[in-house]
Amino acid sequence: MQASIQATPKVQYQAVNLHRRKRVGLYGGTFNPVHNAHLLVADQVGKILCLDRVLLMPDMIPPHVDKKTAIAADYRVDMLRLAIQDNPFLGLELAEVERGGVSYTYDTIRELKHRHPDVDYYFIIGGDMVDYLPKWHRIHDLLKIVNFVGVRRPGAHNVSDFSVIWVDVPEVDFSSSDIRQRIHDGRSIKYMVPTAVEDYIKEHQLYID
Repeated sequence: MQASIQATPKVQYQAVNLHRRKRVGLYGGTFNPVHNAHLLVADQVGKILCLDRVLLMPDMIPPHVDKKTAIAADYRVDMLRLAIQDNPFLGLELAEVERGGVSYTYDTIRELKHRHPDVDYYFIIGGDMVDYLPKWHRIHDLLKIVNFVGVRRPGAHNVSDFSVIWVDVPEVDFSSSDIRQRIHDGRSIKYMVPTAVEDYIKEHQLYID
């Protein structure tokens, strides 16, 4: 009697993509100094868009028509480190400081994408900055390599002919220039900046002159 042999069914395994593209937010600025509104925007936008992380990116020389002066980058980077030390969701990107010169966003994004080809970048700007996108250096080339995220702001148009992802975050009505003026006038900046940043400013006698 011949035994009946049944073939074992083939099991098909579906390949799992272990190299999912990362989604990283970039929040650029002079951060002179970094304050709690910056941190609020970075954290809120990152969570709203389900990004893997948001990196705060200080510039070296901002490419603004109205030239802005800032304290040395070392001070600004130190304050950023202190500001984000208790939030692992936030990090630093020092590409522009390390490169030096005028901080053109196109050059920065191109450099970062060469370094990290598995990352999709989301560049976070305020609605007032969106209004100036037509004047940005190589804006049409830039739009091909980065996703712009616009944070709606009172007084800005909050619309654009360019492709922009719009988000709403709670509004905090103070700025770095307000903080610098308060320090110069001897007024309190408590709760406007992280305590560690406030202590650093006092220790290094920043913004007094």
